[in-house]
Amino acid sequence: MATSLQHIHDHSPMGANLIADGAIFKTWAPYAQAVYVIGEFNQYARNDASLLNRQIDGVWAGFIPGVEDRQRYKFYVIGEGSEGPKRDPYARELQTPFPSDCIIRKPDFPWHETGFQTPAFEDFLIYQLHVGTFFTPRLPKGGTFLDVALKIPHFANLGITAIQLLPIQEFQTEFSLGYNGTDYFSPEMDFAVEDAFIETYLAPINALLSDHGQAHYHPGDLRGEMNQLKALIDLCHVYGIAVILDVVYNHAGGDFGAESLYFFDRQSFDNGGNLNSLYFTDKGHAGGLVFDFAKPEVREFLIQNARYFLDEYRIDGIRYDQVSVIDHDGAPHGWDFCQDLTSTLKYHRPSALHKAEYWNVNPFIVKQPPTGAGFDTTLTDGLRIALRDVIANSSRPDERPLPMQRLGQSLWPEGFPEHWRFVQGPENHDIVYLNREPRIARLADPSNPRSWFGRSRSRVAAAISLTAPGIPMLFMGQEFLEDKPWSDNLEFHQDLLLHWKGIDQDDKQMTDHIRFWKDAIALRHNHPALRGQGFRAIHSHDENRVLAWHRWTEQGGDVIIVAHLATHAHYDYRVGFPKPGKWREIFNSDFYENYPNPDVTGNNGSVEAQALPLHGFAYSAPLTLPANSLLVFSQA
Repeated sequence: MATSLQHIHDHSPMGANLIADGAIFKTWAPYAQAVYVIGEFNQYARNDASLLNRQIDGVWAGFIPGVEDRQRYKFYVIGEGSEGPKRDPYARELQTPFPSDCIIRKPDFPWHETGFQTPAFEDFLIYQLHVGTFFTPRLPKGGTFLDVALKIPHFANLGITAIQLLPIQEFQTEFSLGYNGTDYFSPEMDFAVEDAFIETYLAPINALLSDHGQAHYHPGDLRGEMNQLKALIDLCHVYGIAVILDVVYNHAGGDFGAESLYFFDRQSFDNGGNLNSLYFTDKGHAGGLVFDFAKPEVREFLIQNARYFLDEYRIDGIRYDQVSVIDHDGAPHGWDFCQDLTSTLKYHRPSALHKAEYWNVNPFIVKQPPTGAGFDTTLTDGLRIALRDVIANSSRPDERPLPMQRLGQSLWPEGFPEHWRFVQGPENHDIVYLNREPRIARLADPSNPRSWFGRSRSRVAAAISLTAPGIPMLFMGQEFLEDKPWSDNLEFHQDLLLHWKGIDQDDKQMTDHIRFWKDAIALRHNHPALRGQGFRAIHSHDENRVLAWHRWTEQGGDVIIVAHLATHAHYDYRVGFPKPGKWREIFNSDFYENYPNPDVTGNNGSVEAQALPLHGFAYSAPLTLPANSLLVFSQA
């Protein structure tokens, strides 16, 4: 006689869920001959009391009394090809060391109800980081969720509105970018602080709460990777910062392991190969396998995964890796899967941001169904490519013309109706990874990224991104002039970790650059025109290395931005303005050279726009353009 069906109904969740005096277990294994639940609660015995009931839809289900929070379990699957234990694809947490058992968990956590709300889409300003390498105070162990939490004041001081974590779902190797996940509901165990070290973290974590008048955590609140990720998200919200998770729904794995979701119902590999792997097709990508989007159960697994993180972890948005692979390698069902995904999640939580990576850039990814895929925003590369090209060419030892016109054309990519429909920035985890492209500071001066040339050009690159249309995104370390590439491989590349010690020792070049970023971000927050729909590139001059553009809102508040990448100042350089009168110089990147720069070049705080038509305007003003600088003017 199999397990009881007590407490189980059509809408019972998948996986292991505590209820009443026990737990219900559900898993999808349509070609299995038998599925057992084995765990601490039944001494891992396979018998009638642990045998699940086969349902008509290929789901196996049962209620087992006496199951308690934090007990360990697995499924034991007998199939036509093999038999043996399998981890629950819906497991909330896994036991260390990996691979090991699943842990049944209550979803409760002492969230701090501060009234935090996800920012409006146009207010997102994203900081991308890799948990394992962002901050590593306990080398050789990599960074953890709680280590990232200790740096939340740094994000808040900068004015970041959202952090975006590279994938945090459990992956099989000790170090990884995270794009080879296998256990989609379980946070990465290597990103957790072990129980023995929780007390070490408790005081500084609680100090962060005290600073905002919030109740402290108890040691048990921080046990396990599940609660530590929740604590990171909770603390971010306390400090007014949103959290975006990066998920990989195009493929899973690299390495899978015999107990993973690969061949979950243990079909035979013969006469079918990877087509018999249940969740996947036989198409490979990035060392793993592409999901089978033709199967409703696979689609539901991925949609429920996204919904799980939105609900149980209270995240504010999702970045979807390589949606182009879902579309192309998942054809003919990948595109309509994306439509189902976005439609379901937007109905469920309209405030969450859904950000797609799609190469080559495809504006239809952010259009609404039935023609579009329904995502809110997407990564674009036009500004990144053009900006890096301009910065690289400006570092050559001559005064060659720079492609400023092409840079201006890249500020708003074609096909996007609203500016927040695209995400832009000169660095990201793919571009500045080891042996790929240099970081902006080194691109700005390959011989000495800390030189005036490196610092000043880095400021211009950052300020262009922050004043251009689109959602700006920076990569970890960019804000303090990090010039090294990065690597996820701590075993061989600890030398590439971020130079936090420089900040701790008040390295002036680093702290000046942080101050620059802080003020430039505040400028964006304080002037709606820099987050508004109004945009026009008004002037570009390749020989003079000048680009100017106009930002505005329907309510007014116009700003004029002028970027200049010559190594000498330009005087009486006339630029068009939309209105007459006094325009204040509200930002000058030259001010941050040896902050506050005692020899700053600029316009003494303001310029006067006169009735001399230029650049499509009825007015213009003569400007002083500092070498390697960006200026912003406003009448507000």
